[in-house]
Amino acid sequence: MLRAAGVGVGDEVVVPAFGNAEVAEAVTLAGALPVFADIDPLTYCLDASAVEAEITARSAAVVVVHRFGRWADIRRLHALGQRHGLLVLEQGESEAPYDEIAQRRQRAGYLDAKLRGVRTPDGGDGHTYQQYVVRVPGNGRPDRDAFARALRGKGVDCRVPVKTPVHRLPEFRRCVSLPETERAADETLALPVDASLTKREMQRIVSACNALGGLLQPAF
Repeated sequence: MLRAAGVGVGDEVVVPAFGNAEVAEAVTLAGALPVFADIDPLTYCLDASAVEAEITARSAAVVVVHRFGRWADIRRLHALGQRHGLLVLEQGESEAPYDEIAQRRQRAGYLDAKLRGVRTPDGGDGHTYQQYVVRVPGNGRPDRDAFARALRGKGVDCRVPVKTPVHRLPEFRRCVSLPETERAADETLALPVDASLTKREMQRIVSACNALGGLLQPAF
């Protein structure tokens, strides 16, 4: 899509660093330079104000990645693109059937109501919960990685959604300030929210998290 739009050598493309490297790699393959902008801490998608701060005379496009079942503020981003004459491309996630999304939302609602000691996801703007991502604050006490290891030890299948932001990878290393991206990479943890989970399994997730959450500083 970038090549078809004429994006190439000498151009800059604004992309998120929170996620995998595929988007930045695509920009490089088109001959352009990926420029990393910070994310919105609620949606984990590109923040429009952060994107605007990265725009230069060489900027040609913005690649917006919708994350975890939440949508970026695409209206603001498209308006930004129109204002600066930039191409705005979107990369979404494969959508599950409606029934499955409804069941995920039901399980997410259960976790929202029961979990303690972690920050539950913001469910606004039609969240489909492709992943149920919580924040585990460190504050000098057990951090996210220790929390995840302890949960796995209790039989809870959790995972770190973004282990290393793209701007920290050797091939894309940049000296940039992305505080929300860094914080999200250090704190986020995806808990199971699959439609197949039974009530007993959901209770086990809550019990395991809450037992550990009591060791943490308050999430807010």
